[in-house]
Amino acid sequence: MRPSTRSLLLLGAAAGPLFLVAATVQSLLRADYDLLRHPISSLAIGGHGWVQVANFITTGLLIVALALGARRALAPGRGALWGPILLAAWGVGLIGAGAFESDPVSGYPPGTPDHLTDYTTAGALHDAFSMLGFAALMGAGLVLGARFARTERPWAVYSVLTVLAFGVLLALASLGFAQTEGLVEYGGLYQRASLLVGFTWTTALAVRLLRAAPEADG
Repeated sequence: MRPSTRSLLLLGAAAGPLFLVAATVQSLLRADYDLLRHPISSLAIGGHGWVQVANFITTGLLIVALALGARRALAPGRGALWGPILLAAWGVGLIGAGAFESDPVSGYPPGTPDHLTDYTTAGALHDAFSMLGFAALMGAGLVLGARFARTERPWAVYSVLTVLAFGVLLALASLGFAQTEGLVEYGGLYQRASLLVGFTWTTALAVRLLRAAPEADG
């Protein structure tokens, strides 16, 4: 494996831990913020919002690095093109989510309503990039799961289960943020669980490709 490829994969492996740790620390330090209820995107609102903006953009760039490394490590073979393309789209989604500030959700920041009726252009773009990224991550899991179906069945199963779990948890989070009774108090928890599942898979993918040096050199 070329040193540059290894560096790209190592950067990609760091993306998930960086994002989750940075978001958790902010959640615990931010006054009036409830990590069980509020979305991570809300951390980008306000005077200290630049920290989460930087977290989004840095993580997105690291995921793009993973996509570049995966392209080199997977080629040639099934999924060697579309898997990395979808990973890169996930990274772009994170970068876009950082570039555009989300609208308030579930009463944060304090003084804002639980459910908005008027949405900003920036908020709409934030949501669009987020949805693009989420869909791309799920697509990458399916594409690369199909690649490994014949040679590494456990990895293929893990990839598909990741997609299913990510999708279900994300749907629950979305319902919570839409103020659905019984879910609204845990929207933030479901979102964090979905991202933990998704980022664990991207880190595991990077580690798997790093360990498969002979295949990567092929």
